[in-house]
Amino acid sequence: MRDTYFAVKQLNETLIRKGIIPIYLGGSQDLTYPLYRSYDNLDQMVNLANVDARFDMGDTSQEMHHRSYVGKIIIDQPYNLFNYSNIGFQTYFNPQEEIDLMDKLFFDTYRLGNVTADLSSVEPVLRDADIVSVDLECVKSSELSYRHNKMPNGFDGKEICAIARYAGISDRVSTFGIFEYKNDDVEDTAAMLVAQIIWYFIEGVNYRAKENLDVEKGNFVTYNVPVDDEVLTFYKSEKSERWWIEIPFISGVNNKLKRRTLLPCTYQEYLDACDQHIPERWFKARRKNEV
Repeated sequence: MRDTYFAVKQLNETLIRKGIIPIYLGGSQDLTYPLYRSYDNLDQMVNLANVDARFDMGDTSQEMHHRSYVGKIIIDQPYNLFNYSNIGFQTYFNPQEEIDLMDKLFFDTYRLGNVTADLSSVEPVLRDADIVSVDLECVKSSELSYRHNKMPNGFDGKEICAIARYAGISDRVSTFGIFEYKNDDVEDTAAMLVAQIIWYFIEGVNYRAKENLDVEKGNFVTYNVPVDDEVLTFYKSEKSERWWIEIPFISGVNNKLKRRTLLPCTYQEYLDACDQHIPERWFKARRKNEV
């Protein structure tokens, strides 16, 4: 397995350097670990978005597998992970200790019910991701086949395709993978859905806005919103009408961010700030920059 990890790491780094967006299909989801490690020599912090019913923290004292690779990413050097986001977790599959740890590390977690109620809420998360890893078991069994998995709850076909399209539209996503796919000659529904997920990701890439996020050079409308003792700065793109919020640069600490960093957000988060509610993702991003 170490040989596979090494090959995947080297391959992915080469493709990223050439500006090629690789799509990985099949295999165990712990292949996300070498994909993450492929950014080690690219001189950047990495944001990982995991579309999964589980956090995959696992027992890091044991040999790594598809239920523990995220734990390895967090504890192994070099520490290049800036943010981990889980989209679609189901509470009963995750120990309370892991749920609490997600909060302590200021990571973003989105319960399945909250995501399906408003799919657009995860668009900013995917817009800010470098790697998007999809565990196909996040899709409910009735959408694939009951031979493929035993998940009564999960995303339906339309929802997982919409998530893939959001990932494709992101100007930042440079690695996309669909894992835990079990090819079955009897049931071809899963194969058709996987093909459609890939199709929507590619369509999203085709519609990338390729926006210049240099606020001095890009076409942005700026909004300053006083909230308590803070002044939050929002930017709205005149090109795509998408929103960002500025994370302030804090001097005197070991910053992981550039002097001016924009965090993708939603129009609703701007409205919430106007109502004196600080966006939770902004707070978490700032806290990660302070520690």
